[in-house]
Amino acid sequence: MRVSDRDRQAAADRLRIAHDEGRLDFAEYDERLASAYRAVHFADLEPLFADLPAGSAVDPIRPAAAPAPRTASLVAHPAVRHMPVALKVLWIVWASVVAINLTVWLLVSLGNGEPDYFWPMWLLVPGAGLGVVTAAISAMRPPGPSA
Repeated sequence: MRVSDRDRQAAADRLRIAHDEGRLDFAEYDERLASAYRAVHFADLEPLFADLPAGSAVDPIRPAAAPAPRTASLVAHPAVRHMPVALKVLWIVWASVVAINLTVWLLVSLGNGEPDYFWPMWLLVPGAGLGVVTAAISAMRPPGPSA
């Protein structure tokens, strides 16, 4: 019986797993991978796995099922989901800087034995600027498709 492209890919995946497990060195993996992609019949694939355990994660004859598509987004709010990547990165950087500054302020205050001047409040200024820019860009962009 002839093999399909899916069967060849499943064989390549099984060989990759064997290589990752340390069962094949790189030269042997490369040689077997080339043979897997040249395979025409299932009989061409069988010798590639003769010395490998049968309980591998991928069966060359029956490829692994494709993972289920993700339907739920990590960020459910549409305004955030359709925000440009650059703005998402800027918000993450700003939130990280705020978290670090709050931690430093808390540790300094604990070390002094009393609350110190709350200097992290000044980080609200760039946060407000970022909020204005985000609102302006969101207003200019057409609404994205709802998911």
